[in-house]
Amino acid sequence: MSEPFSSGGTADDRKKTQQMESYRNDGKGQKLTTNFGLKLSDTNDSLKAGVRGPTLLEDFHFREKITHFDHERIPERVVHARGSGAHGYFELYEPMAEYTKAKFLQNPGTKTPVFVRFSTVAGSRGSADTVRDARGFATKFYTEEGNFDIVGNNIPVFFIQDAIKFPDLIHAIKPEPNNEVPQASTAHDTFWDFVVSTPETAHMVMWLMSDRAIPRSFRMMEGFGVNTFRFVNAQGKARFVKFHWKPLLGVHSLLWDEAQKISGKDPDFHRRDLWEAIEQGNYPEYEFGVQMIEEEHEFDFDFDILDPTKLWPEELVPVKIIGKMTLNRNVDNFFAETEQVAFCPANIVPGIDFSNDPLLQGRLFSYEDTQLTRLGGPNFHEIPINRPIVPVHNNQRDGMHRMTVNHGPVSYFPNTLAQNAPTPVPEAEGGFTHYAEKIDARTVRGRSDSFRDFYTQAALFWNSMSEVEKKHIVDAFHFEVGHVKDKSIRQRVVKMFANVSHELAARIAEGIGVDAPAFTEEPSPAAVSPALSQENTIKSARTKKVAVLIETGFCAKSVAQMREALSTAGATAELVSSRLGMIPAKDGSEQEAAKDFTTADAVLYDAVYLPGGSGCAAALSKNPDARNFINEMFLHAKSIAASDEGTDLLTATDASTLPPVKQDGTCQTQLGIVRVKNAADLNGFCTEFVNQLAIGRHWARISSPVRA
Repeated sequence: MSEPFSSGGTADDRKKTQQMESYRNDGKGQKLTTNFGLKLSDTNDSLKAGVRGPTLLEDFHFREKITHFDHERIPERVVHARGSGAHGYFELYEPMAEYTKAKFLQNPGTKTPVFVRFSTVAGSRGSADTVRDARGFATKFYTEEGNFDIVGNNIPVFFIQDAIKFPDLIHAIKPEPNNEVPQASTAHDTFWDFVVSTPETAHMVMWLMSDRAIPRSFRMMEGFGVNTFRFVNAQGKARFVKFHWKPLLGVHSLLWDEAQKISGKDPDFHRRDLWEAIEQGNYPEYEFGVQMIEEEHEFDFDFDILDPTKLWPEELVPVKIIGKMTLNRNVDNFFAETEQVAFCPANIVPGIDFSNDPLLQGRLFSYEDTQLTRLGGPNFHEIPINRPIVPVHNNQRDGMHRMTVNHGPVSYFPNTLAQNAPTPVPEAEGGFTHYAEKIDARTVRGRSDSFRDFYTQAALFWNSMSEVEKKHIVDAFHFEVGHVKDKSIRQRVVKMFANVSHELAARIAEGIGVDAPAFTEEPSPAAVSPALSQENTIKSARTKKVAVLIETGFCAKSVAQMREALSTAGATAELVSSRLGMIPAKDGSEQEAAKDFTTADAVLYDAVYLPGGSGCAAALSKNPDARNFINEMFLHAKSIAASDEGTDLLTATDASTLPPVKQDGTCQTQLGIVRVKNAADLNGFCTEFVNQLAIGRHWARISSPVRA
């Protein structure tokens, strides 16, 4: 269902498509050859001295085939190893000439081809998608002035302030070197030892312990450029800028229990979700926003705007939405595109420049240096997924995997033999020049005092959370720090986060077997930022997946009505039964169950519907897998719908702990559970279920005092 890359409709879209096309080869109907074109008659048996004799070294086909296989894998990324990518385009909403001279941000309606890679950070390529971790959100714009990369995360701040600490951070996060345990997890001593020894990590750790670290989907998570850049307009005026991606489906997360179970049920959950959404035409969409601060207001805030452990609160610096990105095509080959794509924050275009953010300054070197090793040399920019849509002309030659065949003897500048070509481009004709920032300082190895506030914004994050989100943060600390063997480190965690909130520290201490901190007054009134809470996000039924549990004798009419209502709302329904295949309905028709209880699980769906039909309800009530399925939905505060005899099934599940509701032919909604019995028409029931589905989680069900 995914559309061709040219669906953006511009010459640049077509140019990138054609560029990739020349490297594609599906091999359909083709004859087998060696890498150099020799046609082969056999690839099943090696050349031997007799049919039972030794393999001969002269078998060039064997040597070529095995040698290529031996070298098929490139080194995985040190961080962001596990990822998933997609093609799409960015469309500009409004002209940005007042702020930047970047050409792709000038004319409304301009469409720029993009490639996006989402990823976890700490785990290896073989780790699971749903681990607790920050997520990479890297975007490559193929602009008419060259490639522009925003190498961001789904969290707007970072652990450290200076890139020189990055090796220490990652060494602490990675599995401990003595036993290579644990994989893709920070629930161990070395990470928390680093945290308590490096207080600047406090703000990022708060985000990492929050629901933001276990997103529901790549389609439902924000992206942030993290670092501070500059916009520079044609007049040379600069502004500080931060980049944002805001998903049109809202920002939603898994519960930790769900995330752990999904890791076993479907470790490719996020990767599969992205692929299937694009194939189904449910294209992920993100609005692009910028926060801008005038240079003369650089020091107007109670935090340093260049500090990567700080965000710019949206209430102080609003996000200006300037465009939208749509991902509309899956990759043709995971290795060639997703695995070989090389992002670098140093890839900028005229009108965008760097700031003195010390984390950014280090990243400008580190990313390119990493690609040199990972992709085998300095020519990784010639790999199709990395090639810009504009011509490349320079005096760089040779190196491993060189693909360009250069003509002539000249590879230097200045020269007379080639009339000084390739020639530098004046700024007036589009040549890049760095922003002329005035610097008057001594060389020093140090850090600005304005970077020394480690806890104010961590407290802002905590104070901005709903009670449910706060509970999840505390539970995450219990799980993570509870795995720390060294009790002194656990105690230091409590002491450190008492600087964020005494309440938080006391609740952490209660679950990890250490002393609560001495009481201190909480700051009053506590500053909050509503934009930080996911409770305030967009809520919709679009693209959500509903399980419909059926057995022999189910009501086909009610299932059809529910499927139609869900489809109209942009959601999908999937029939789940005790077996795969055609399931007879009570009216004699049949419908196919795409999943059974061994291949489906409640954690993989957003809601469940239990249709009528006495035979169906009786069979499901006797099936422990069906009861467990409903109980999981109930436990995870998801929407549940039941009609007619399907309502009787709820009495055999945890839903029975809620007070009974009167069944009089009208739709009843109770903490996300929608029921109807003996109704003449199910339209109102279906509409109400869709409304509850759009809400998402029904937290009151978990904490409600009315539960029996």
